[in-house]
Amino acid sequence: MATCRVMPAACPENPSLERYFRGHKGAVTSVDFSPRKKQLASGSVDSCLTIWNMKPQMRAYHLLGHEDAVTCVQFSPSGHLVASASSDKTVRLWTPNFKGRSTVFKAHTGPVRSVHFSSDGRYLVTASNDKTVKVWVVHQQKFLFSLTQHTNWVRCARFSPDGQLIVSSSDDKTVKLWDNTSQAPIHSFYEPDGYVSHVDFHPSGMCIATAGTNKAVNVWDIRMNRLLQHYKVHTDEVNSLSFHPSGDYLITASNDSTLRILDLLEGILLYTLHGHQGPATCVAFSRTGDFFASGGSDKQVMWWKTNFDADDVLKTQKIGTGVARACCTQQSETDCGACNKETKPQDSSGSHEQPENCLTNTLELLQEQLLLLTQTVFFLEQRLTLVEDKLKECLENQQSRKITQNKMS
Repeated sequence: MATCRVMPAACPENPSLERYFRGHKGAVTSVDFSPRKKQLASGSVDSCLTIWNMKPQMRAYHLLGHEDAVTCVQFSPSGHLVASASSDKTVRLWTPNFKGRSTVFKAHTGPVRSVHFSSDGRYLVTASNDKTVKVWVVHQQKFLFSLTQHTNWVRCARFSPDGQLIVSSSDDKTVKLWDNTSQAPIHSFYEPDGYVSHVDFHPSGMCIATAGTNKAVNVWDIRMNRLLQHYKVHTDEVNSLSFHPSGDYLITASNDSTLRILDLLEGILLYTLHGHQGPATCVAFSRTGDFFASGGSDKQVMWWKTNFDADDVLKTQKIGTGVARACCTQQSETDCGACNKETKPQDSSGSHEQPENCLTNTLELLQEQLLLLTQTVFFLEQRLTLVEDKLKECLENQQSRKITQNKMS
């Protein structure tokens, strides 16, 4: 029987646990909010996909069909479908209601690790232990193409916000960036200290975040192909991460049983949250960022209220600038009741920043933005070159076929 319980908020200004849901018979592997926040989907090693309703009086839907562990779940952008990946080598598309009807994709020759919708809901990208990434047309349930340059299991694959790029992470210790149009690899990021279990795009599409077995969280600029931020805030493997829709915050889940919220603007650890008994296996912000959900090996799904200031939640104008900072180091923590909240050291003199420092900071910010624009133009030129090369190759092949046909005739 699925149960949920409302929990009192400990500190009104801090993230608070609103409810927890029980009903899975195995570790929870993935969570995702519906676009309208009326439902929360979770997958588990018990082979079950569960749709939890946010209203306490409404029952949960347990959707059965997979023959092995459900490894990843995601709502479509419209909220009318839920996609699930499974170790039974299939992907299913479900209607999130009590009927629980689904259609099945015979997707891979190995367990499927992740599934992700494009922002327009037309396509799915899947990643598998068969070392491939595959792209599908949703409504036609049609296979489009495979990306095959990984040499080991592929743990995760995601579309960029504009759908033009795909990022994938593998046990071959690489994170690969792909052009979704030409299917050509653009760049490989190498993680020598372990494999990346989770990767995702910043809401601006200009950066990616990676997390994995090396206990670290990295933020990479995909235009300049360089590391922007490095966080060593967990004491065990990091299993999952999720960007706040504003792009200013990142939340992570780890085998050390904690969730951590990072402030990407300041480059600091903001909160440490304790709730799960055992590894925290997955985490996800809601589409508006006012809630987030987590799952754990304790078979529980937890629903949290963010409690960020309204100005922070709506601070979308800073997307793209939030991670343009130097690499950070781990900050010390201070205890704050139910959660640990970071406190920034203050100047011992108590003085405010001088006007000339403000001017310098403004100029530096403008220089950063100019550099970003320059790199964006360079990146677009690279993509245009790839398209031109592909067109040239097609024309040459066409010409070659004509010559062959003329010789045969």
